Amino acid sequence: MLIKIVAMFCASVLSMAIAQHSAADSALVGVRQITAPSKERGTEFPVTVWYPADAGGKPVTLGESQFFYGTEAMLDAPIAHGRHPLILLSHGAGLGGTPQAMSWIAAPLAKQGFIVAAPLHFGNGGANRSAAETVKLWLRPADISATLDALEKQPVFEDHLEPKKTGVLGLSMGGNTALALAGGRIDPIRLGSYCDTDALNPSLCGWVKQSGVDLHAMDMKLADRDNRDRRIEFAMAIDPAPVDVFQIESFLKVSIPVEIINLGQPGTIPRTLLASGIARVIPEGGYFMLKDASHYSMFGVCKPDAAEMAKSADIEEPICTDGDGHSRREIHQELVNLVIEAFDQRLKTER
Repeated sequence: MLIKIVAMFCASVLSMAIAQHSAADSALVGVRQITAPSKERGTEFPVTVWYPADAGGKPVTLGESQFFYGTEAMLDAPIAHGRHPLILLSHGAGLGGTPQAMSWIAAPLAKQGFIVAAPLHFGNGGANRSAAETVKLWLRPADISATLDALEKQPVFEDHLEPKKTGVLGLSMGGNTALALAGGRIDPIRLGSYCDTDALNPSLCGWVKQSGVDLHAMDMKLADRDNRDRRIEFAMAIDPAPVDVFQIESFLKVSIPVEIINLGQPGTIPRTLLASGIARVIPEGGYFMLKDASHYSMFGVCKPDAAEMAKSADIEEPICTDGDGHSRREIHQELVNLVIEAFDQRLKTER
């Protein structure tokens, strides 16, 4: 029942807020809502798909909230002719815990010629947030694989997917998902003790404890399973969280290229996000630090007074704080450029 409510909520987000802007501004980016059946979840879940589009559809704004500006696209526009590489996109938790929250990066990727599909990871954000579901990190990769299964059977998209040109991109907890799909495996002992103190992740662990969740009592017999999806040719993770619950030796067996970006200055990135060691272990691993950004740079562009409104709403994280020297719009453009360059090289270039 909760899944159906979430699906109805996401569908309403797509159809609401008909934007008062020129259709020409977003004519090259279409967006549709589909569903993906999941054996693991025992039901179906909503998937948001951005894609290169021809003229048509209705202008909508996705990802807008009381705190953040949204991004425009054309609802149900016809998909552009030809075949396009696919990027499976995994969102984070909390305020970033919906597909629409990643519109700022999904829409530019679609405009660049990629189909971008993002499932809703149940319980990770929105009205039905659940600490217990959020910490079940091993369920998220299966959502991505089920999304790929559904897309390959969708009449709208099946003839437009470029064969063997599929990648995964994850932000924050979605970065953990991307690394798991590449071959990283969770250590159940590390995950079980992750919130023994608040030192590693005060925000997540505070929520876990307030919710009465005991990680030591949680059934984690599936936590260390192999979540690789061999249809995925390339993985990219931005500030993956948490990275310190992986079995580091599992990355020695990763057989696809993986790029990891950390946000922040050297020495300032929390241990639970710092992924340089993992990148070194991956045979075809790459690593980059975007020094003028912060973990919160993965949120949308803040509206005026958003920081003050967040404090009033008892949100302790500095959601509008970035690194020094660049605005969030500038940081987003840097990230978009890095991601486009990486996926162009891996999914559009013959290798």
